[in-house]
Amino acid sequence: MYEHKKTTKAEKSVFYVEKMKKLLKKHFGHDTFRPFQEEIITHVLKKKDTFVLMPTGGGKSLCYQLPALKLAGLTLVISPLISLMKDQVDALKMSGIAAEFINSSLPQSDISRIQKDIQKGKIRILYIAPERLALHSFKGYLDTLDVSLIAIDEAHCISEWGHDFRPDYRNLKFFKEQYPDTPMIALTATATPVVQNDIIKELSLHSPKRCVASFNRENLTFRILRKKHAFDKLLGLLEKHKNESVIVYCFSRRETEEIADNLNAEGYKALPYHAGLDSTIRKSNQEQFITDEAQIMVATIAFGMGIDKPDVRMVVHYTFPKNLEGYYQEVGRAGRDGLPSECVLLYSYGDKRKHDFFLDKIQDVKERENKSKQLDNVIAYSENRSCRRKYILEYFGETYPPESSISKGKKGNESCGACDSCLRPRETFDATIITQKILSCVLRTGSRFGKNYIVAVLKGSRDEQVLRNRHDSLSVYGIVNDHSKDELKEIITSLLQESVLISDKGKYPTLSVAPKGITFLKQKETLHLPKIHEDLIDAKNTGKRETLEYNTGLFEKLRTVRKQLADKRGVPPFVIFSDVTLQALAYYLPQNKENFIKIEGVGEQKLKEFGELFIATITTYAKKNTVPSHDIPDKNRRKTSSAKRKIHANALKYHQTKEMVSRKMPLKKIAKEHGVKESTIINHLDRLLDAEEKLDLGYLTPSKESIKTIAHAFEHCGEEMLRPVFEYLGEQYSYEEIKLVRVILKANME
Repeated sequence: MYEHKKTTKAEKSVFYVEKMKKLLKKHFGHDTFRPFQEEIITHVLKKKDTFVLMPTGGGKSLCYQLPALKLAGLTLVISPLISLMKDQVDALKMSGIAAEFINSSLPQSDISRIQKDIQKGKIRILYIAPERLALHSFKGYLDTLDVSLIAIDEAHCISEWGHDFRPDYRNLKFFKEQYPDTPMIALTATATPVVQNDIIKELSLHSPKRCVASFNRENLTFRILRKKHAFDKLLGLLEKHKNESVIVYCFSRRETEEIADNLNAEGYKALPYHAGLDSTIRKSNQEQFITDEAQIMVATIAFGMGIDKPDVRMVVHYTFPKNLEGYYQEVGRAGRDGLPSECVLLYSYGDKRKHDFFLDKIQDVKERENKSKQLDNVIAYSENRSCRRKYILEYFGETYPPESSISKGKKGNESCGACDSCLRPRETFDATIITQKILSCVLRTGSRFGKNYIVAVLKGSRDEQVLRNRHDSLSVYGIVNDHSKDELKEIITSLLQESVLISDKGKYPTLSVAPKGITFLKQKETLHLPKIHEDLIDAKNTGKRETLEYNTGLFEKLRTVRKQLADKRGVPPFVIFSDVTLQALAYYLPQNKENFIKIEGVGEQKLKEFGELFIATITTYAKKNTVPSHDIPDKNRRKTSSAKRKIHANALKYHQTKEMVSRKMPLKKIAKEHGVKESTIINHLDRLLDAEEKLDLGYLTPSKESIKTIAHAFEHCGEEMLRPVFEYLGEQYSYEEIKLVRVILKANME
């Protein structure tokens, strides 16, 4: 006789989780939750307030999108990102979820239609901008709805202590008064502990569960490069990311357009984006970037918050940003799909003057001091010589790294293995004598000057201020000839980090000798400092993520199919399938629906809409090229292969170019051998010279008249940018000719 067994709480929980996983796979194509998602979703469905701090790309949106499928009424999402709303709604619709948005981009007729559909219960998720809540008519409309969940995205915008405060977010306070029994979830990617507390207070969250995920993005590699020959360095970086999406952040609108123009002159498809552009042009440029019509977006910080593009492979800051919160959010645009990506910051302390100009205009003393302190944190991060990842994570209050996840470098130093500090060999040099000279110079000049002035005195500069102060008569004047100015500046930075020197925090920081430095001089101690290395431009991305040795030919075929489908539907390609999904398809080669649905990122709706076309493409390619398929592991965890994605060996290309130059092959023929443009070969020559390779470029030299004319133009316009030289010469010479002369002049100086 069957005896009824009472279901235990644990069994109910397991059953519930499995139901949620089925919804997860059905609509979003994922087999498992990411860290914290399951816990957050469970809490939200218990109708309790929740605070979520999760890095960009960590899966915040799912924390309210999945509960929306279970809750009876409407899920209301407040977001300041008007440009992002459409992409998110398109993605939800593609996954079989009824969603809409209402913002200023829609005509009133569309808004009226959407509002009627909501009242009929046809819509599960509605995105709105915070500005709409200032309208009494819209507040009245909300009163007629059954709102079952309120999600506040980019919640840091409510805090005056945050990096992106928006007054309109203060209007959100009314939600707890109007909907006291409706659960609220506040989500953000960047917030210090102070900002976290402020968000909870300002939104009146009731005993919220705090879910703070790790800020660590293991797939990202962090680099700081000295801002010297910056544009050439940018070209070197872009050469590693051909046909991949890249964002270059600039300080000003003018710089944005100049760099975009210069990149286009180098053969890239780059578009500018800043608040000064006509809104139609700005929107068009953004759409071209999102839909892969353009590879590079050169932008001010006006661009990025509204971008949900998961396959950005590199983010470059051409000028260092004004705070670490904004910086981490901006670099968070890279590698949202979890694939290895790169974050590069071009740093020069001299760029601080650009930020100081705007700081001086802030009237409120407290606000000015707060922003000045934030800027100091960015400078400290940029000049820091220890692990970049460790520094920035600890800034956000996270201890890094856990003992189980670190590799130990020499001398027991912790290494993330994916930043320029950790990738460099941990070598030191005997800095005893140069340190004595630097400290003596600081003391003899009265501890009243900054880094640049001390360097000027040590190098024997005829600078007007040095002569006026009669510091050319000091014994330390001009005593350093074995270190360049840049090397001296880096050594001073190391002495500051070793607490041998002290720098005040004024607008024009001055150096003084610390007690440790006094002891060093009196006791005649020895000192070793980190060895100064060249910038790591060519180093491969080492962001941690297991990737597959997928068939690149098939991957490109699938990208073409994806692009065609996306264009037909008027959506970005990643809304169809992510690069992660395409790589899995190009590795496992599923050739029937049963296997296709097992691939990460393939849900029931997408199988129904796109399955046949992709399966046909895979089958045809596999048959034509005799490509074997692989067994798809259970749950598609892809643990059967730990092989890393192949990265192009640039070093081999340069060696081949050098060998061809030694045989005095024409530039055109070298380019043809490589299958690239002549400008790329000129870049090779430039990089070889930087690596101190000896090149005989005499046979490539144009006429004496051309050399003289172009050299004069460089003297007048500077060497960094080609466009000013091109225009100065009245477009008489091509960009390739100008660039080649620059390289030849450089070779003659070696």
